[in-house]
Amino acid sequence: MHDHSTENKNAPDGGKKLSRRFVIGGLAATAAAVFLKRASGQVVQAGLPKNSPLLQDPTKVLGPLPSALGNRSPFEKPLRKPSDTSSRTPLQDLYGTITPSDLHYERHHGGIPAIDPHRYELVIHGMVKRPTVFTLADLKRFPSLSRIFFLECSGNYRGGKEELTPQDICGLTSQSEWTGVLLSTLFREVGIHPKATWFLAEGSDAAVMTRSIPVSKGLEDGMIAYAQNGEALRPAQGYPARLVLPGWEGNTCVKWIRRIEVSDQPFMTREETSKYTEQVNGNVRQFSFVMDARSIITFPAYPSVIEKGWVEIRGIAWSGRGRVSRVEVSTDAGKTWWPAQLQEPVLDKAHVAFRYLWQWNGSETEIMSRAVDETGYVQPFLKQLKEARGSDMGGYHLNPITAWQIKRDGRVLMRPEKLR
Repeated sequence: MHDHSTENKNAPDGGKKLSRRFVIGGLAATAAAVFLKRASGQVVQAGLPKNSPLLQDPTKVLGPLPSALGNRSPFEKPLRKPSDTSSRTPLQDLYGTITPSDLHYERHHGGIPAIDPHRYELVIHGMVKRPTVFTLADLKRFPSLSRIFFLECSGNYRGGKEELTPQDICGLTSQSEWTGVLLSTLFREVGIHPKATWFLAEGSDAAVMTRSIPVSKGLEDGMIAYAQNGEALRPAQGYPARLVLPGWEGNTCVKWIRRIEVSDQPFMTREETSKYTEQVNGNVRQFSFVMDARSIITFPAYPSVIEKGWVEIRGIAWSGRGRVSRVEVSTDAGKTWWPAQLQEPVLDKAHVAFRYLWQWNGSETEIMSRAVDETGYVQPFLKQLKEARGSDMGGYHLNPITAWQIKRDGRVLMRPEKLR
């Protein structure tokens, strides 16, 4: 016979043995009290309601059978944070670097249009030999390509208070595997004029979103995407087709694209004159397409509470100029910097996950990260951005280092900074 009693040396009664019958009987109570051991080694007492999953035996109940559409576990509830014009990705709740399609950030100018894919058309005209109307089926007949890129809104920054999550600060960036046809393929099909230097991308939304794009970017790596993460684009992401310009500000990646007009000059549309321009020391900077290198620690971050001991600092970094060459982490408010481990593969113009193992001694401090890309560009502090652009620099292309305050009780808060 085996002795089924359990010894709990961390129990408040000095380590008396608890019989198996006592444990089972206690768990059957309306609110059972049990001792749970955390990963840190600390033992805490927890009360469990009678219907807690911990009190149920899943081997005794037949589970749901296969279905036509999968769902998340009811215990997992990641959510975007919506406003009137956008919704932010919960960066702190994600694993890896691919954003689930239903959590990809949104930014709209006139709501989400409903478009019948069987009636969809993309017109390419202007300085081309063969003006052409492409249906969705036409686009899918061309050689396809799947590539992983991030998208980011040029207005992707919030600050100013301690109670901000990574989602609040820079949740207007997400990453997907995009599938479609290269723009260079379509330009060869229509016979683009050798003196053409710009094209207009026009969307089918109520705002008729338009942006002028250099032809060189379209030929380099632009694509018309009709799929995302293995499925058709979702309506909020441009269904049935959108423009994707890797590494460039999200507003240039026109969704629900319906028209491309090729020209030898920019079109100076509403969106690129009254909006999406920046103040730089009293001047206006226009056509600032590229998203600069950036990183953010996603754990520990507000509202996390950590314990003394080893902590794995985790986050993501990205650059619109190419690959991230390294990420550095500081655990002493920027006095010293240490290299973080990058998760392979490190892709071009894509989010990369980074990790740094840190032993917290319980003292108050600040932690932060900074990205360096393959061009040598180093992610700046907000103070450096102000010095370069002036205090009245607007709200676009802000990529400052984000610092997290670690309090003595383990609470994690953002270190707030004022733009002006």
